Amino acid sequence: MPDALDATPYDALLLLSFGGPEGPDDVVPFLENVTRGRGIPKERLKEVGQHYFLFGGVSPINDQNRALLEALREDFAAHGLDLPVYWGNRNWAPYLTDTLREMAADGHRRILVLATSAYASYSGCRQYRENLADALATLQAEGVDVPAVDKLRHYFNHPGFVEPMTDGVLRALADLPEDIRAEAHIAFTTHSIPTAAADTSGPVESHGDGGAYVAQHLDVARLIADAVRERTGVDHPWQLVYQSRSGAPHIPWLEPDICDHLEERHAAGVPAVVMAPIGFVSDHMEVLYDLDTEAKAKAEELRLPVRRSATVGADPRFAAAVRELILERAAVERGREVTPCALGALGPSHDVCPVGCCPARAPRPAAAGADSPYA
Repeated sequence: MPDALDATPYDALLLLSFGGPEGPDDVVPFLENVTRGRGIPKERLKEVGQHYFLFGGVSPINDQNRALLEALREDFAAHGLDLPVYWGNRNWAPYLTDTLREMAADGHRRILVLATSAYASYSGCRQYRENLADALATLQAEGVDVPAVDKLRHYFNHPGFVEPMTDGVLRALADLPEDIRAEAHIAFTTHSIPTAAADTSGPVESHGDGGAYVAQHLDVARLIADAVRERTGVDHPWQLVYQSRSGAPHIPWLEPDICDHLEERHAAGVPAVVMAPIGFVSDHMEVLYDLDTEAKAKAEELRLPVRRSATVGADPRFAAAVRELILERAAVERGREVTPCALGALGPSHDVCPVGCCPARAPRPAAAGADSPYA
């Protein structure tokens, strides 16, 4: 095998995602998994699950992950990268622990993990690392010889992630009536998180107002806005806004909310808005419901024309980016010097999450980082 396609020391890739229900009977058990330890009554979970019931109790995320798995396998095969790909979820089948058990039984000893979250934050990175540590601890207690596990770096500013989203924004703009297109505003959206979590996101040196979480999203938004201007000749105004808040009202979360933002833009006389969900890898439930249902209903109430651009999903360019990230990390592990691929002002993210990165409120073991108990 030529060195350019050498993934050693890694012998498998694990796609690690959130998971979602695949039928009405799955909704409450799924939400019990998501909220375990918080003491939320079942009746409240049924209320929370209404947006799933609106879509037959099925989250699109699992099918989207299946599509991404197929895209990765096709890309690897087409380029001669001999690396098997597995899939495990935090909150629904196929469960992470079961998948890691299968990978160990198949003889895999050094695993790379691709999480379906591109940015630094507790819920988008460290919590996945905690889940990995929990799963490895379970396997170790069973007497399994646990494999070594590393996580691919954050890929928010990789061209294979940014360019498909740029094309999505351009398509959404082109779908607006020509007489209002040039004046359209772009609302780049991502998941709202508590401001305290945002402020401590990323390595310690990145902590502060919004931390790495906000800085990374702003960098991607600028990249896309600049690319749109270069390709259309129009400098569209834009703003980073938030969606999918789920916390207690007294706890500060990142704002403004997308629906409040639509009201503000309408009041300011903006003729149209493109909603660009840059914080999400695929069109899962939080995109389908919070943007395509709630935000579009608010826009209809305001009589404000809106369009929603696509997420990256299983775009072949994203699959190619994952291959490049794998080969880059593998070369680093073999002691080779590499030039990581990254756009924007922030440069490539770290390969190994340092101590103090995206801390939890209550410290828990986390794998695939500098503080991993499974080094």
